[in-house]
Amino acid sequence: MAVKPRILIVDDEKVVRESLYEWFTEDGYQVDTADSGRQALERLQESTCDILLVDIKMPGMDGLELQRKVQQIAPEAVIIIMTAYASVDTAVQALKAGAYDYITKPFDPDDLERIVNKAAERQQLVRENVLLKEQLVAVSEGDGELIGTSSGIEKVREMIQHVGDTDTTVLITGESGTGKELVARAIHRASTRRHMPLVTVNCAGLPEGLIESELFGHEKGAFTGAQYRRKGKFELADGGSIFFDEIGDISPKTQVDLLRVLEEKMITRVGGTQILPVDFRVIAATHRNLKQAVEQNLFRLDLFYRLNVFTISIPPLRERRSDIPLLARHFLTKSAREMGRPTSRISPAAMQLLSDYAWPGNVRELENAIERAVVLQREEEIQLEDLPMTPSAAPLLAPAGELSLEEMERHHIQQVLDQMSGNVSKAARTLGIDRVTLYNKIRKYDLKRNQNQQD
Repeated sequence: MAVKPRILIVDDEKVVRESLYEWFTEDGYQVDTADSGRQALERLQESTCDILLVDIKMPGMDGLELQRKVQQIAPEAVIIIMTAYASVDTAVQALKAGAYDYITKPFDPDDLERIVNKAAERQQLVRENVLLKEQLVAVSEGDGELIGTSSGIEKVREMIQHVGDTDTTVLITGESGTGKELVARAIHRASTRRHMPLVTVNCAGLPEGLIESELFGHEKGAFTGAQYRRKGKFELADGGSIFFDEIGDISPKTQVDLLRVLEEKMITRVGGTQILPVDFRVIAATHRNLKQAVEQNLFRLDLFYRLNVFTISIPPLRERRSDIPLLARHFLTKSAREMGRPTSRISPAAMQLLSDYAWPGNVRELENAIERAVVLQREEEIQLEDLPMTPSAAPLLAPAGELSLEEMERHHIQQVLDQMSGNVSKAARTLGIDRVTLYNKIRKYDLKRNQNQQD
């Protein structure tokens, strides 16, 4: 049976609040109350709400003003207006502004129950539609990088099935562009938390100085510019899952804070004193060797043990070359559909090059290459000249011992940088990696770029 929605009763009359509270609580609803519009907004900052029963006449902030503010901060909430008969015209204004329905005081119990139950059914349909859309997106995208029949990708699918319906912490490892986020989404969809959000934290992109606010939220006035209370990533993930993408890139201080939250499942907003319990499942991903990072004192050992409970390793694309034709055709269909172009084919010569290529940027690079080819193609089939690499210049898969992975990667990144005249942003997009990762590789391999080029 579906969980009944949460109701917030907003009325300045205590007897109304108490009677409605008892009424709906006995009927199995989760109920909260507020004696003013201001207090109602505070309640909405503290927790989500599905249905609001709002009195139209209240001192300070009336029901219409509260409705406008609620529609801004919680547009998914259903608002039912409570009004005296003399204020029906005002209630009609509320309906025109987006309220779900209204009921006049004194209430007819059957009428009120009917309206609230209909609103609850509407909210359930909204949730089901959101879930259906998510499922349709997953199907239409074919799980992206999870497409394939190779033993490597089949093993990944098998491990997702094993761990999906548990609350076990999962660490996903793999090179950049292999599809770690898509695996995280697949794990969440397979879990009992799938009806709740999956909140992603891009650890490499966390702004220094705002990390605490981003993760833990903040209270109004906590720092300059904090005009409103704001929930952080942990609160947003309450009841669902939180995905730490590139967990190996977080700072030592953030590692300490993260470890504490993972152990205690408690947070305190920046500038606040209230300790808030949070319930979430942890999924983390990294392209780094965390064991090596621990040995180098770059990553905490205790945090590593906390994260390394169940590991899923995604093989790079060069180790599952049999999947390349399937992926290429999938991305061809996807790009053609998005661009409004007829689906074409890939010529045998072009497919051979795609199959032989080393793909340092993995599946993401393949997707970018196919999208570019769709833009450039002039014939019915994608030809060699439509691809960003050439047989003579591309780092192809060499016989064992002839060319190391690092040599292939260095060669390819330099080639892309040259093609993009040193523009790091464009090169990163072509390679299917973020700018931070590309800058790290430029330093690692001591690559040359046109310094006059704007990023």
